[in-house]
Amino acid sequence: MFPNSSNLGRPPFHPKYQQPSNFFKLPFNLSPTLSHQQIIDTQFNCQNVDLPRTLLGGNLSPIPAQSLSYGNGSPIRTSTSPVFRGRKRLSNEQNVPLDVKRQRFHSPHHESTVANQTVPLPDERRYSAPGSVTPPLLHSYYVPDLVRSVPPFREAPFSEPREITLPVAKDELSQQVLNVFQVCQQRTCDLKKKELCRTQLQREIQLIFPQSRLFLVGSSLNGFGTRSSDGDLCLVVKEEPVNQKTEARYILSLVQKHFCTRLCYIERPQLIPAKVPIVKFRDKVSCVEFDLNVNNIVGIRNTFLLRTYAYLESRVRPLVLVVKKWASHHEINDASRGTLNSYSLVLMVLHYLQTLPEPILPSLQKNYPESFSSSMQLHLVHQAPYTIPPYLSKNGSALGDLLLGFLKYYATEFDWNNKMISVREAKALPRPDGVEWRNKFICVEEPFDGTNTARAVHEKQKFDMIKDEFLKSWHRLKSKRDLNSILPLRATMQNR
Repeated sequence: MFPNSSNLGRPPFHPKYQQPSNFFKLPFNLSPTLSHQQIIDTQFNCQNVDLPRTLLGGNLSPIPAQSLSYGNGSPIRTSTSPVFRGRKRLSNEQNVPLDVKRQRFHSPHHESTVANQTVPLPDERRYSAPGSVTPPLLHSYYVPDLVRSVPPFREAPFSEPREITLPVAKDELSQQVLNVFQVCQQRTCDLKKKELCRTQLQREIQLIFPQSRLFLVGSSLNGFGTRSSDGDLCLVVKEEPVNQKTEARYILSLVQKHFCTRLCYIERPQLIPAKVPIVKFRDKVSCVEFDLNVNNIVGIRNTFLLRTYAYLESRVRPLVLVVKKWASHHEINDASRGTLNSYSLVLMVLHYLQTLPEPILPSLQKNYPESFSSSMQLHLVHQAPYTIPPYLSKNGSALGDLLLGFLKYYATEFDWNNKMISVREAKALPRPDGVEWRNKFICVEEPFDGTNTARAVHEKQKFDMIKDEFLKSWHRLKSKRDLNSILPLRATMQNR
């Protein structure tokens, strides 16, 4: 039901911390760390995926070979044949610092990191970052027992989910939607590259916070990812909520310094002090951009809620992916510029499918409250998708008709002024009176914490632009019945 998810995005635990606990009993059985040759094979196989070229009408440009490096200073180059290297240092290594050349990444004699030495924790709470330097100004952000408050996980078997078949295209427009989905959907090799980076980063972060856990979340795991999707990471440091303005920023400042001073494969780590602060960076090995947050637990919960919706009905994933590509092309899919984020777009599609005269999706939180409770312990969250049977809808609408209906619904039918989109209730609810909802033009309820996921749309000009794109695209697609009229297919499938 959920392909390629048996052991990805879920951190293994060091035997040192394998102790009984009532919190975070890790339900994932992760394989050992990949070898360098496996890294090479993964990237080589990913680069040579046989895409349906007939869909593109031509050949895609090959992806050039890249130098890979995790942990040490020696590059790993993709190649179809092994190359023997003797003990003599190659010429291109002459300028590599001695400590990078000589250190062994996982050696027990490896020196403590620069980040640990220069950004110590207060003496009375120094559990994981040794050092003797006077604590910096960020000392006021530190929370007592930050590290010890995270109990160890316990590993458990994780069953392989079953696959579902794609819908049959009943017309040309539906076939175009399927073509875009088949070419642009995230592949196994894309997910493995993100998981490999997560594994390496967790090992590094545990040098600062030994019992922390790093989770892969968002579109990489929720079933709606594309080949160009960024990676989202959630660093869990303790069971209790973290103050995002103080604690989270302090923790991320330590992580950022560690990335800057130790990890040569991490590029441009930048701390972004948003409502939920993040560290943005690029992994040179996988060439993936990542956003890392601290203790944003709701992101782990909604990842598995959306994953359940994604595989509950075969038409959901293709429709969501095309809507995301359409919104990106028309520049209404960028929260940093006052438009919709991808999460809100996904919720808007799910809401539309729930509110049809003959619904294609139910409300999972209403039908299965025990499986999607916001109070469920985190180590049980991943089990929810496996307890939900497939949804059999009587609605037989084709993908093309559903795309048209989606555009029409938000262009002409939805009451933006008085209603809020709610996937939790599977209907449009009256707008709340809270401060967060005032002066907001689009209200989309987060299914677990009830916040507004579309709060970035706070300018009328941007709101009018979004509504205008829905209306114009609906008229064009209705008259031409050609996806090219609202989304350039060849460019979309080449960019993936």
